[in-house]
Amino acid sequence: MSFAYSDIPEQTGRTAIVTGANTGIGLEIARGLARKGARVLLACRDADKANEAIEDIRSGPERADLAFLHLDLANIASVRQAAEEASHEERIDLLIDNAGVMMPPLSTATAGCELQFAVNHLGHFAFTSLLLHKLAQDGGGRVVVQSSLAHRGAGIDFDNLDAAKGYSKTQFYGQSKLANLLFAKELDRRLRASGSSVSAIACHPGIAQTELTRHLGMLGGVFGSLVGVVLNSAADGALPALQAATDPEAEGGDYYGPYGFREMSGKRSGRAVASTKARNEALAKRLWDRSVELTGVDPDLPAA
Repeated sequence: MSFAYSDIPEQTGRTAIVTGANTGIGLEIARGLARKGARVLLACRDADKANEAIEDIRSGPERADLAFLHLDLANIASVRQAAEEASHEERIDLLIDNAGVMMPPLSTATAGCELQFAVNHLGHFAFTSLLLHKLAQDGGGRVVVQSSLAHRGAGIDFDNLDAAKGYSKTQFYGQSKLANLLFAKELDRRLRASGSSVSAIACHPGIAQTELTRHLGMLGGVFGSLVGVVLNSAADGALPALQAATDPEAEGGDYYGPYGFREMSGKRSGRAVASTKARNEALAKRLWDRSVELTGVDPDLPAA
């Protein structure tokens, strides 16, 4: 069954954290939740950009209860500090792991890992793990993890996470997005095994201008203009995450994407198809254990 903006239920009384909410899809996720009455924490690295996003949302008709939360996903100390600050909120009902970097020049971050894997996966793994107790506080909390169509065809090269043996921007991006999907599914399995009321759901935005043009220079500008005409806008790309976060019929372990041709675009969202590797439980468990090792953050959830 498909889902539209008009299907988003009232969110008054709920608090959401959206990472990477200062622009693009993250901004539209925050806007969609604020429009329905949620308190939204925009978890971003740049305070000025986050505050611009807050003013952007408040310039509309939305009933906006918004706040900035400083979060640098490439820095585990910042991740820990952000989680500590967020834990002082009265409640947290939704955590939407949306932030990401796509195809940057080679650099490293957490534990010497390549930047895309460090930011897109490890930072979110640690941030989510540190907030699970808060999400469980009032029952029924949800974690939403943003993946990508780029996970298809990708694998996890555990022997080259630092890119010392070679770096392909596209391969490492796909690897990080596969890691996102594996994490969401393994997290939900472990939450269920522990008897937690928290659920984890994955999504992807299809092919949206904001997801494809970062770090692509002039080519990104040309291609992004074409994408903006024929495929998803940022608002369209935000809808699967909003369904995962708010649809009363969504269940832990689900995966959502655009309800259109090959999940690339659509004005509605619905169930998406994960790759065979994304459904590999042994691979997910291995990634989980390696993530604990690399971040130093252990959610202490039993394996399913």
